[in-house]
Amino acid sequence: MEQTREHGSVLAAAEKRLLVRIARALPSWISSDQLTVLALAGMATAGAGYVLMRWDPRAVWIPVFGLLVNWFGDSLDGTVARVRGTERPRYGFYVDHVVDIVGATFLLGGLGASQVMSPTFALVLLVSYLLVSAEVFLATAVHRVFRLSFAGMGPTELRILLATGTVLLSRTRITGGPLAGWLPFDIGGAGAIAGLVAVLIISAARNIAALRRLEPLPPSGRSSSQPSAPPQPPQPPPQHRASARLGAVGPSCRPS
Repeated sequence: MEQTREHGSVLAAAEKRLLVRIARALPSWISSDQLTVLALAGMATAGAGYVLMRWDPRAVWIPVFGLLVNWFGDSLDGTVARVRGTERPRYGFYVDHVVDIVGATFLLGGLGASQVMSPTFALVLLVSYLLVSAEVFLATAVHRVFRLSFAGMGPTELRILLATGTVLLSRTRITGGPLAGWLPFDIGGAGAIAGLVAVLIISAARNIAALRRLEPLPPSGRSSSQPSAPPQPPQPPPQHRASARLGAVGPSCRPS
C-alpha cells in the first residue's frame, strides 16, 4: 500500500536523524524482518516482566528493558528498508501492524496479570487501542495518509511515559481517598482510555467530514414516486430498417 507517513510527534525529527544513523551503521546481515521479530520479542519481554513484578519488585527493570528493545526493533525495521532501498510497502505495512497488535496484547496482558493494573482496566485499554488502530488503518486505506502521532504524542513518547511510570509507580500503593483500592496503573490506564476514546472520536469525525467533501451526494434525479417510462423495444440494425421500408412501399409501386 502506497501511503504518505505523517509523523509530527515531539521527538519525531530528532528520532529520525538518530534512526538513520543507526540504520547506516548496522551490519548488512541484520534485516528488517529480524528487527520486526526483535520488536515483538521486546513486547513479550515487557509483558513477562510485569507478571514477574507480582513476586519480585526488582523485576521492574525487565519491562523497561523490553520497551527499549521494542523501540529499537519497531523503529528501525522500516528505517533500515528505506536506507537500503529494499522497501516493500504493502508487506511492511501489513507485517509491522500485525506485530504491533500482537505486541500490545502481550504488553497489556502482562499488565493485567500483574499487581500494578487491574485486569478490567487492562482489557478496556486493549480494546480502546484496537479501536483506534482500526480507525487509523481504515483512514490510511481511504486517504493514503498514515498518521503516526496525535497531539504531539507518538509511539516513542508513549513508551517513555510507560517506562517512567513503571519505575515511579511500581512501589506506590493507594490506601485512602476516593480511589482507595485502585492499583497504581489504574489511574494512568483510565487517563489512557479517555485519551484513546477522544482520539477515536475526533479522528473519525475529521475523516468523515473530509470524505463527505470529497464524495458529495450526487444531484437527486427523478422522484421515486413518479413512474418510470416503459422500456423501448430494441431497434433493428440500419440495414434491416432499410429493407423494411422498401417492403412497405413496394406494393404501391407495382402495376395493377
